[in-house]
Amino acid sequence: MTMLLPAADPAGARAQYRDGLAVPSSGWAPGYTQANLVVVPQDWAYDVLLFGLRNPKPVPLLDVTDAGSYRTALAPDADLRTDLPRYRVWRDGELVGEPTDVVDLWRDDLVAFLIGCSFSFETALLDAGVPVRNIEQGRNVSMYRTNRACRPAGRLSGPLVVSMRPVPGELVAAAVQVTARMPQVHGAPVHVGVPDALGVADLGAPDFGDPVEFADGDVPVFWACGVTPQAALMASRPPFAITHAPGHMFVTDVPDAVYRQS
Repeated sequence: MTMLLPAADPAGARAQYRDGLAVPSSGWAPGYTQANLVVVPQDWAYDVLLFGLRNPKPVPLLDVTDAGSYRTALAPDADLRTDLPRYRVWRDGELVGEPTDVVDLWRDDLVAFLIGCSFSFETALLDAGVPVRNIEQGRNVSMYRTNRACRPAGRLSGPLVVSMRPVPGELVAAAVQVTARMPQVHGAPVHVGVPDALGVADLGAPDFGDPVEFADGDVPVFWACGVTPQAALMASRPPFAITHAPGHMFVTDVPDAVYRQS
């Protein structure tokens, strides 16, 4: 398949993903909200809902579907089974596949959770003059498990996962201010500076995503990440789950501005 340029509109992005293009979605459909996906059987749905309510920073819930539905109010014409660039399939907490669609795996008892994603504030950072190195370098964002535990919920528990973006030191305050106005897509950073304070030993070896190069004067800035529920799935081992592959998000029809506070 011929590699296509990032689509500027959500429907165009989803159409390319539906056709099998499996690339990280950072920089796609700028100005529109992107979302993490977690899909579990209905008998685990309350645990996921409670986990999100108890941990709103890494798990800001944007929509929850009815059991069996693959439609979301965030993009009414989209299909959650086909319109992400890549999925992950979990059985008993173990990763068993990374397909580009999950049509054959969908069941009538599955409930889908759409969770805010930090890719949604990258346009706001760029508008404020803050460079986004992973976009500049054509790489997936770097994501790390931390030594901070999330608040358990029912059968779900696990560590906080963070995304990291190198930010010029003189622009860190601007990055904090811009993202703080968007709490439904993770909001302000949870940590700035010393990675060891989060239990991150090597920025060059992320647990998810790609290593991102620093420019002179850059400081590591860490945001809560929607991959956190995947870490909880690994730790809590439900019998079956589907998620997005880290960095391969659901592109919604909702403008970022909807989630931006004045």
